[in-house]
Amino acid sequence: MAENAPISSGIYSLFEQFGSIIKIEKDQPIFLEGERAEDVYLIQSGSVRINKDTESGKLLTLRIAGPNSYIGETAVFCEVVYHSLSANAVEPTKVLTLNRSLLEKYLTSDSERMMEWMKVIQTHNLKNQTRFRDLLLHGKKGALFSTLVRLSNTYGVRQENGSILIDYPLTNQELANFCATSREVVNRMLNDLKSGQIVTFNKSMITIHDLNYLRREIECDNCPLTICRID
Repeated sequence: MAENAPISSGIYSLFEQFGSIIKIEKDQPIFLEGERAEDVYLIQSGSVRINKDTESGKLLTLRIAGPNSYIGETAVFCEVVYHSLSANAVEPTKVLTLNRSLLEKYLTSDSERMMEWMKVIQTHNLKNQTRFRDLLLHGKKGALFSTLVRLSNTYGVRQENGSILIDYPLTNQELANFCATSREVVNRMLNDLKSGQIVTFNKSMITIHDLNYLRREIECDNCPLTICRID
């Protein structure tokens, strides 16, 4: 898994000095939607899937957070003290956990760390805005195409023939969760892309042969690569 850019040493030092290490086994929850938000988490190793349950009963996956990512961050400086999302370990994962009130205290007393934290939140907000834009403007197709583009920017490995291998295994159901739709709908769209020689897939690995096609279909705004990612 590709790691995020190094995080600021100022905020990291708070987690390192005052936080506690927790190990989570694969497929186990770190926190669940509706639980009281007492802590914020910094992933040290492994990966975590961030999900939202929809009213229709479908699962919407918002991101896959890897090392150096914060999760549970939406509760900081927020009057809503319950998690609005769920976090589940995709693989054995280790996190540093820090009490939310303690983090707020140290951020409030240090303007430099506060600015660093604001940049983190702003980046997360921009990622979510662009994801929802693609879903609202282009429907399920836009959600899938956007997900494939973001996966290529996060885990893509360029091949000698110019194609891009997404070096992260995903089932069609997991792709469907990114689009809040059914596996059958994603199957049809992927088969259409395969027929058009846009993508090919081998088991759970996808190779993109025409990334520009996907970007044109969702009227890509050429967002910075720090924003157009799945993590």
